[in-house]
Amino acid sequence: MDFPARFFVAGTDTGIGKTLVSAILMAGQRAAYWKPVQSGLEDLTDTDWVRQVTGFPDHLFVPETYRLHRPLSPHASAAFDGVSIALSAFHLPAQETFPRLIVEGAGGVMVPLNETHCMADLMKYLDLPVLLVARSSLGTINHTLLSLEKLERSGLEVFGVVMNGPKNQLNKQAIEIYGGIPVVAEVEPLPVIDRKSLTEAYGQYFK
Repeated sequence: MDFPARFFVAGTDTGIGKTLVSAILMAGQRAAYWKPVQSGLEDLTDTDWVRQVTGFPDHLFVPETYRLHRPLSPHASAAFDGVSIALSAFHLPAQETFPRLIVEGAGGVMVPLNETHCMADLMKYLDLPVLLVARSSLGTINHTLLSLEKLERSGLEVFGVVMNGPKNQLNKQAIEIYGGIPVVAEVEPLPVIDRKSLTEAYGQYFK
């Protein structure tokens, strides 16, 4: 498919495969990667994990704007760290430096950043088209349609949905019919995750 040069990978929830999909897209497109908000620093951060599985050099990874210690919603993790997340702190990396860029969100589209802004507001602030990642299993229709409704009301361009997990044709059809948006890929579980398998997954699911 024909991807925008720079786009935002959003999710219907946390733990639904945004980072895996971002890694597949990065491997396939040789794009740079930016996670603006990282909540949780005890284990591998998402940036560290993507760097590890792709094996790409450091210069393709844009540093996080906020690195928050606790694995919580950004607004809560920021409060524990004694900071407040401000949209004005985020600066989209220069297109001359990163002509192809994948920006990954944290949690779902309505997860709070502070008392007045949520993740969808950050997408709007950065003014990027959105690729929405959803799980394939039971419950995804509701989560995905609500997320699409929020993104549409926010005036964001959503160019597709990626379903992550075992294929589910009924859920795929429902999202496309009721959401009015194409499911551009159905990413099935990968037995091994490394640059080779990610690149092969890109060729299998996104071409």
